[in-house]
Amino acid sequence: MDELDETPAATPIVTDGLPPGRRGWAVATLVLAVGMATLDTAIANTALPTIAGDLQASPADSIWVVNAYQLALMVSLLPLASLGDILGYRRIYIAGLALFTVASLVCAASWSLPTLAVARVFQGFGASGIMSVNTALIRFIYPANRLGRGVGFNALVVAVCFAIGPTVASAILSVATWQWLFAVNVPLGLIGLAIAIPALPHSDRATYRFDYLSAALNAGTFGLLIVAIGEAGHQASPTLIVSEFLGAGLFGLFLLRRQAAHPAPMLPVDLFRRPVFALSAVTSVCSFAAQGLAFVSLPFYFEGALGRTQVETGFLMTPWPVVVAIVVPIAGRLSDRYSPAILGGFGLAVLCLGMALLALLPAEPTVFEIGWRMAICGCGFGFFQSPNLKALMASAPAGRSGGASGIVATARLLGQSTGAALVALCFGISATDGAALALALGAGFAGAASIASFMRLLPAAPVPLR
Repeated sequence: MDELDETPAATPIVTDGLPPGRRGWAVATLVLAVGMATLDTAIANTALPTIAGDLQASPADSIWVVNAYQLALMVSLLPLASLGDILGYRRIYIAGLALFTVASLVCAASWSLPTLAVARVFQGFGASGIMSVNTALIRFIYPANRLGRGVGFNALVVAVCFAIGPTVASAILSVATWQWLFAVNVPLGLIGLAIAIPALPHSDRATYRFDYLSAALNAGTFGLLIVAIGEAGHQASPTLIVSEFLGAGLFGLFLLRRQAAHPAPMLPVDLFRRPVFALSAVTSVCSFAAQGLAFVSLPFYFEGALGRTQVETGFLMTPWPVVVAIVVPIAGRLSDRYSPAILGGFGLAVLCLGMALLALLPAEPTVFEIGWRMAICGCGFGFFQSPNLKALMASAPAGRSGGASGIVATARLLGQSTGAALVALCFGISATDGAALALALGAGFAGAASIASFMRLLPAAPVPLR
């Protein structure tokens, strides 16, 4: 029988984690695929000038190499998370990884900008299949008393891969053509598939049917929202921006009305009635907006204002992901013993401090003056991520892990998109002080996220789900 077609009756359902040996292989495929999908959200930005020149495309047109991927990812995350509840998380994950691998091969073989943009759309859908359910799978891979460690590994991969994206892209481009940015995913994807099929656990499946109209309404809501945020950051026509926001709101209203009586809404508003879940999602959006503000603005500052090379810029960005890699596993273990609200609130307060210190850098900073500030930011961000992920996933019922996992990825991408758009707005306000303004704004987002995290300590009555 084909591995993807096995039914719950024919395969054992994991109730409290996999045995240690199989658990290691399952984690390995998640790390590999999530790492590739996360890198591809950041890596293409660095290669845009090279790709545009090789394909004889204008800078304005070449931005679709990034936009096509992000839009496909954003509009499909929640529908695929919902489909994971129905079909099983491992099916969605394996199908997503297979599509991502094939689309990466097409990206590498693209001969024109339209071909590459279309391939990036399919690559985005594949990445969505991976990212929409990966956190839900962690809940079935690890036993409940080690869930913090599991989400800690996931947080580590996401944070480090997003942070080192520009550095990895620069390294590849220094020795090979831009096509290798995508071609390298193919052998890695095949390895991930070979591990995933025998290693990933089966899970219970919901009995309701997939709602195609709600999926279309969800696509309209988040597609227009992301476009509107980007247009606002680039100071497009106010009429156009307002129309896009209104369109997103209208689609969202129809989506909420259609799903009002659904036992597991695609946009899980019922989960947001749980204070811990809602505050964890808000904390995630604000923290990733802060990270986005830093990682989009700092390269412009290092290369434009300080005259550093692309390689030197990658080196200057390194302390943040290195410290994250050190801190995240520690925070994950601590979250199994201490309140995620306290750990996350403390970490985000440290991130707020680090962002403020970066905004106040002297006119001619040394490498050391930059490095220790970046390390403080990495420490704060690393301390927040895994406890927050654990709080968000643990606050949702096990049967709604797909919806919760979809919110994890949606909140992250919404925050990063908001941060990138605000950087464009800051540089539009002041070309010389745009980076400092963006970093100060990032400190504000981190501070707001810290407050939201500590608010989870307030007592709240449990909210039953339908």
